[in-house]
Amino acid sequence: MPVDTRVAASEDAARLLLAWYDAHARALPWRTPPGDPTPPDPYRVWLSEIMLQQTTVAAVGPYFAAFTKRWPSVAALAAADEAELMAAWAGLGYYARARNLIACARAVVDQHGGRFPDTEAGLRTLPGLGAYTAAAVAAIAFGRRAVVVDANVERVTTRLFALTEPLPAARPRIRALADTITPDDRAGDFAQAMMDLGSSICTTRRPRCLLCPLAADCLARAEGDPELYPVKPAKKAKPHRRGLAYWLEVEGAVLLVRRPDKGLLGGMRALPGGGWGEIAEAAPPAQATWRPIGTVEHVFTHFSLSLDVMAADLPTRPATDVPDSLWWPVADIEQAGLPTLYARAAALGRAFTREVLPL
Repeated sequence: MPVDTRVAASEDAARLLLAWYDAHARALPWRTPPGDPTPPDPYRVWLSEIMLQQTTVAAVGPYFAAFTKRWPSVAALAAADEAELMAAWAGLGYYARARNLIACARAVVDQHGGRFPDTEAGLRTLPGLGAYTAAAVAAIAFGRRAVVVDANVERVTTRLFALTEPLPAARPRIRALADTITPDDRAGDFAQAMMDLGSSICTTRRPRCLLCPLAADCLARAEGDPELYPVKPAKKAKPHRRGLAYWLEVEGAVLLVRRPDKGLLGGMRALPGGGWGEIAEAAPPAQATWRPIGTVEHVFTHFSLSLDVMAADLPTRPATDVPDSLWWPVADIEQAGLPTLYARAAALGRAFTREVLPL
């Protein structure tokens, strides 16, 4: 299929979009406003891009502020205690990002003298930086011309060119089309303008076409139904799994474990329990009278999970051979850095303890 040249052959798209961005850019804590002569901080750009993967701007804001206050530079982050970093990440999800975060910071310090590489190719050599993140950091932090394509940019591009090929197969073509309108100058501003346009104007539902600077050249708008794009394949049903978690509170402390480094929620603190499968199977961490106190429902990227929570109370701490375990003060459970799944399970456990062992 030949590329439609109505937009691709014109420099107007970049010019119009950058003019719109100059007037309407979002004020974000990691962003250098358009026209500000202050060079972007590559550390803050990189950190924000890692946090924003699969996560909303609203959710990232408080985490970004906390991280940059606690670890204000890549050198500070490289020197961080990994368990503390994982705990600080708790609730943000996709925990492999946190493990890659500290690995990348240490690579920048150890292999690059504390300075991020300033090219896409150099950035791709760092842990956790794929094609999108490397392009985003290269463009935004260093002004390199790079084609930056996230979900917002995908939506804008497929509508602009009325691309009928469905995702995910369409992604190479989307990148090629985005390349045709990416300017040589102000590459970082252009990338952020495309993101802002997709976030605030060219939205998934009810796009605000009358306010769009690219409306006159948008083929999907000309067709009359921009919401048809991007074309997506039919959703497949996610498999469902079950699991068990055990809440054992003794003398004001609860038994926690550290999950294996590899796999979902790797390296995070959690309640004891086994793997997740078609049925819930896991030996309890100690001999006790265990009672079911509720079920936590959670949806991961590739499956949904029902986590049955069991609880018991004992007069003294039992002997246990659970690996990587520790007793954590219940009063400070929020500081344990439990991921959302186990934080919700802990809430059930605390309610059980208040009922069975009232103050």
